[in-house]
Amino acid sequence: MISAEDLIALVRNYNPKTNAARITAAYEYGRQMHDGQVRRSGEPYFSHPVAVAAILTEQRLDDATIITALLHDTIEDTKASYSEVSGQFGREVAELVDGVTKLTNLQLSSRETKQAENFRKLFMAMSKDLRVILVKLADRLHNMRTIKAMKPEKQAQKARETMDIFAPLAGRMGMQWMREELEDLSFRVLNPEGRQSIIRRFITLQRETGDVIHRITGDMRHELEKAGIEAEVFGRAKKPYSIWRKMQEKEQGFSRLSDIYGFRIITGSEEDCYRALGAIHQRWRAVPGRFKDYISQPKSNGYRSIHTTVSGRDGKRVEVQIRTRQMHDVAETGVAAHWSYRDGVRSENPFAVDPAKWITSLTEQFDAEEDHEDFLEAVKLEMYSDQVFCFTPKGDVVKLPRGATPIDYAYAIHTRIGHACVGAKVDGIRVPLWTRLKNGQSVEIITAEGQTPQVSWLEIATTGKARTAIRRALRELDRGRFIKLGHELARSAFDHVGRKATDKALDAAARHLRLKDRDELLARLGSAELTAHDVVQAVYPELSRDEGEQVSPRRAVIGLQPGQSFERAPCCQPLPGERIVGITYRGKGVVVHTIDCDTLSEFEDQPGRWVDLHWHSGTHPAAYNVTLDLTIGNDAGVLGRICTLIGEKKANISNLEFVDRKPDFYRLMVDVELRDVEQLHSLMLMLEAESDVASVERYREKPPAHTAAR
Repeated sequence: MISAEDLIALVRNYNPKTNAARITAAYEYGRQMHDGQVRRSGEPYFSHPVAVAAILTEQRLDDATIITALLHDTIEDTKASYSEVSGQFGREVAELVDGVTKLTNLQLSSRETKQAENFRKLFMAMSKDLRVILVKLADRLHNMRTIKAMKPEKQAQKARETMDIFAPLAGRMGMQWMREELEDLSFRVLNPEGRQSIIRRFITLQRETGDVIHRITGDMRHELEKAGIEAEVFGRAKKPYSIWRKMQEKEQGFSRLSDIYGFRIITGSEEDCYRALGAIHQRWRAVPGRFKDYISQPKSNGYRSIHTTVSGRDGKRVEVQIRTRQMHDVAETGVAAHWSYRDGVRSENPFAVDPAKWITSLTEQFDAEEDHEDFLEAVKLEMYSDQVFCFTPKGDVVKLPRGATPIDYAYAIHTRIGHACVGAKVDGIRVPLWTRLKNGQSVEIITAEGQTPQVSWLEIATTGKARTAIRRALRELDRGRFIKLGHELARSAFDHVGRKATDKALDAAARHLRLKDRDELLARLGSAELTAHDVVQAVYPELSRDEGEQVSPRRAVIGLQPGQSFERAPCCQPLPGERIVGITYRGKGVVVHTIDCDTLSEFEDQPGRWVDLHWHSGTHPAAYNVTLDLTIGNDAGVLGRICTLIGEKKANISNLEFVDRKPDFYRLMVDVELRDVEQLHSLMLMLEAESDVASVERYREKPPAHTAAR
């Protein structure tokens, strides 16, 4: 564990004016609070906060952030309180420590809905002060560096969480070095054999080819000197996980990968960046399609650099990044460059992005999103995205993630443009909406009045903003349709019991079912989240059950042993009046099938499981579900008339699902509650006679391919 003096020396390297007394006080306070606590490795616990602070000095961060690192676990794990930290070190530090504590308590790798809500809280914390997440990332980095002391299952859980959340978040913030190290540390836990194989191949390659990095670095320096350009040149082999990912993406073996080395040229001015690019391209052949100019079109996190890939010695491809010293500082620390110090003062780096603007641009499109899973998907899409730059017909630049389509472009311009999109032109040529856009293309969106978003667009769009807007619009469109359908279903169900589906009755049902209002009730009924039976029973529980002398469902089948239970087979849905047979199941009782059910062929060699059954001859309640496969015309009022016809036959619709939607016809599955097979035949005859019904069939499941289990 480094001492307070050594830590202060690290800070003084970039900030000679640091408040050494304040950092020393925080060091001593943290050590006192964590006194007696040990890590799983056996080291004093306080060694961890000190290591986190040391990591943050590498990014040349301000005193408040360094002090927060020293105290980041005190409120959570010791007797220290917010008010005590605030009193000794100021409100700024107390707020930062409290923010890190809240992030630590978020279970970011939990199940989807909770995970999405926690992501939302994470972004809210980031929006208050981005230094909170900088401390949290450094905390996670040190924990991953020392993860071997944890149990294997805990290591795997932390590594997956790091790979899924913290590594891409670091990358999105522009801290690429941290992203690469977090990924590689996670890779070491999740796939140690894969990582070792990459390292062994590197050693073999170096043995065969010698020090390629040293030779290419020397060649580049020579070319730059010839051109009169003052620059630093650095080279490195890419991290094992980066190479592994390339192997997976390109489906290539290690020996076929070419760009496993990366080189960086740091110049004194922006002009020299382009001169260096010319010198490199003059000496080596540029690889087509591998050039990106992030100086003229910087990333949203402030990243600026020229990227090119060239064929170097022996035809080996190498990636080259060219940038100025100020650009390099931002590339190394990303959004954290806003707080960086140099020579005792906050460095006025013109390329450092305003963290408030950055976090606003990242979160504003998710603020109105109600669906937690949509929010989570959108956040992950945004964190993993790289960028392409397209132009409007007027020459304005639109930034989009790699793989974006004209749909994404339209919504990036304006939600109204996205909703009305009917086509697109790329570089003046009409293209399908699923076309993947490329750097430098000019895009024109064709709109039409009355156009609305299509469900298929969700498969085309890649940006969180577009998918969120499409889903919201579809929900609104569906809601109106579901309310209308729910009204018809409710009317039919209430008619079935001799009542009217008045507004007052529906309001009462909504209150009873604890729904917001009548429209919410009808929307849920129309989308099959509620059944018509539920709605009627909420208002008229005594009428929702058929009255009179009826056969109890429990004794509707004759031929069972005393105490033996039965259930109707979902494959054939037998009804009273049909010939039936039972098949016994261990622990399940008897499953009743119609005598002509195809599933019975599976039991031909098991006669001991067959039970001779027949229905009770009395009157049965309308409580037996049968699924009808209906194809109806896609015209106004047709579905309402169908629901009315079913209601007139004293049948209740318990569920309705659209299977296929075409411009002229709908195909839907309708679950109807019936008394017996005679009522089914009567209902189907009436539906067949309806001119808007193209076909009606009783739905039967096909038997599974495997043999039924005993």
